[in-house]
Amino acid sequence: MSVSTLDLEITGMSCAACAARLEKQFNRQAGVTASVNFASSRAVVTRGEGAPDFPTLENLVEKTGFGIARSEIVLAISGMTCAACSARLEKLLNRLPGVSATVNLASERAHIRYVDGLIDEQGLIAAVARAGFGASAPQQGRVGAQDDASHRVYIDLVLTALLCLPFIVEMIGMAFGFHHVVPLWMQALCATVVQFYSARVFYRSAWHALRTGGANMNVLVCLGTSIAYGFSLAVTLFGLDLPVYFEASAFVILLVSLGRLMEERARHRAASGLEALLNLKPEIANRIEGESVVSRPVSALRIDDLFLVRPGDAIPVDGVVEEGESEINESMLTGEASPVLRKAGDRIFAGTLNTTGALRARAVSLGSDTALARIVALVSRAQGSKAPIQRLADQVSAIFVPCIVLIAVATFLIGWAIKGDASWALVSAISVLVIACPCSLGLATPTALMVGTGKAASAGILFRNAEALERLHRLTALALDKTGTITLGQPRVVSVTPHAELDRRALLALAASLEMNSEHPLAKAIVGKAHEEEVSLEAQFEGFRALPGKGIEARSGDLLYRLGTRDYLTENGIACAPLSDAEEGATEIWVARQGQCLGIITLADALRPEAPAVVRTLEALGISTTMLTGDTAQSAAPVARHAGITRVQAALRPEGKVAAIEALRGSGFVVGMAGDGVNDAPAPAAADIRIAIGPGSAPALETAGLVLMSSDLGAILEALSPSKAHVSKIPQN
Repeated sequence: MSVSTLDLEITGMSCAACAARLEKQFNRQAGVTASVNFASSRAVVTRGEGAPDFPTLENLVEKTGFGIARSEIVLAISGMTCAACSARLEKLLNRLPGVSATVNLASERAHIRYVDGLIDEQGLIAAVARAGFGASAPQQGRVGAQDDASHRVYIDLVLTALLCLPFIVEMIGMAFGFHHVVPLWMQALCATVVQFYSARVFYRSAWHALRTGGANMNVLVCLGTSIAYGFSLAVTLFGLDLPVYFEASAFVILLVSLGRLMEERARHRAASGLEALLNLKPEIANRIEGESVVSRPVSALRIDDLFLVRPGDAIPVDGVVEEGESEINESMLTGEASPVLRKAGDRIFAGTLNTTGALRARAVSLGSDTALARIVALVSRAQGSKAPIQRLADQVSAIFVPCIVLIAVATFLIGWAIKGDASWALVSAISVLVIACPCSLGLATPTALMVGTGKAASAGILFRNAEALERLHRLTALALDKTGTITLGQPRVVSVTPHAELDRRALLALAASLEMNSEHPLAKAIVGKAHEEEVSLEAQFEGFRALPGKGIEARSGDLLYRLGTRDYLTENGIACAPLSDAEEGATEIWVARQGQCLGIITLADALRPEAPAVVRTLEALGISTTMLTGDTAQSAAPVARHAGITRVQAALRPEGKVAAIEALRGSGFVVGMAGDGVNDAPAPAAADIRIAIGPGSAPALETAGLVLMSSDLGAILEALSPSKAHVSKIPQN
């Protein structure tokens, strides 16, 4: 082989020794000279005579404990007419070194993962062209190209229909016993135009398929119509006393062309869910530049730029509100129709609609990093994936055309033998060829998948791939995190009980002043309560000291203040009388000054109001529920009881949650793990499907099998519906 050089990005290296070890392994191979750079995470591999192929080198990298990074691209494919086309193109792409491709007939997309250095975008497009199809990036005028293609198909269809009118007249005459109402020369002329102009796309596709060693629906169409047309033309030219079948070849081409137009419209409707998401992003942003507001393209915004969102405007990028207050319609994210109030400090998302007030906001995520862009990418990736049930359709499609040709040949031979009429047998064989079509097999799964994921996305239900959509249907056990999933995840102050000379507002002001600089959720809840009741805070404290798991202490003049758990105060010699009517499962925060207990602030994380009904419905559907939490049993028990969950495992470390999920799977359950999307413990990865719930789910878009953007726990039930519909619709199709 000739000398070639690969420039590969290596993943998994953690030090220079890793690079040296991999370089040593490369250089041990015959005909290979390599240099591995830890700083750039790249390996430059030169292959000479006798060097191993790329799969062997990739296997070597993996055995050494590393990986080769891959890039991803989505190409819009033109020229596919049936399932055999998509299957053939997918096979040809996957033969390329370092390429893993999935071709979707319904969306006319090829989702490709490839190794930089082996091939690039232009190389992939060229490979698609060699297979007889067209390829381009979907963003490059794809909508206009689709409209143009549909328009051309429509014009060709009208022309073909007009050319078929004489054959309708001829067939009406035949019904009344009149033959050759339309002269044979006119029939031959109309049929010739249809055969070689209207059917040109079929011949072109069939040629490319045969040239690359495959066969598709167009091979069947061209074979059947060409035989009918050629037989009839021979009868006409040589004046033979035999029937002609010009109308058969012309009408087959007309009907197949009509089918193409219907399939194109079906694919367009199936893709409408993704297109609706793409259309949500505005093109113009109102950037604040000094004292003025200037309209700029959204692409001109940068991180930390200030922008203005007026009432009725779509939000251009993800940001944080700096000033103002307004209700935002976030239905495109959450599926919830009711607007939500957003004020200073709150996060806002690209594509959502501002309804009432003006907002000044600071950009925090741009372009592909926005929640909308990640949702679009997720939905696109899901629509490009393959469900396990599609494997059967793919296997059948692969052998469909050769089998139909054999059946047609058998039909001709057996029909001729039985009837003794070659023309009758020929027409029967042609019927087999032209009626058979593998398109339904190819479109059954991807069309259902595109509709299912598109409709679900518009309701704030995001499936990562087809496997997650199909697997959810089989769910038999659901493990639920406690905080932020079964509960609201937002501790709130439920009572303020003074013990000494302070009144209630004074105790709340003191506690909030001590906690005002803390990021702890309980501290934020106390400060928030003080702001809600418009209590003035005292800021004269100094010498703050935090004691993790216990509390804080600070001084004001000569006085030492402490705030924290009862045990913390007790170990410092402060007597604390517990509340007799404390709320079950609540957290008590004690406040003391110079050894004297001043009072107690009680906080609780409220149960989601819909949780009991959701748990009852899941159990009725045969899906058992289990609460897994790191909180104490005393804290978890009342939440589980009020939610109606009987199986509770509390005080679990991350590895304990993994063990609990593996135990459920070991018992034969198909297990889902539902959380608020921010927990990075390994437990969700151990489940059959990870479900992330709520506004905090944005970071989970790349890892969760199912992301529910609504904070409502009932979204789990809503997600079951498209899953069941999807699984039932595919066999029906």
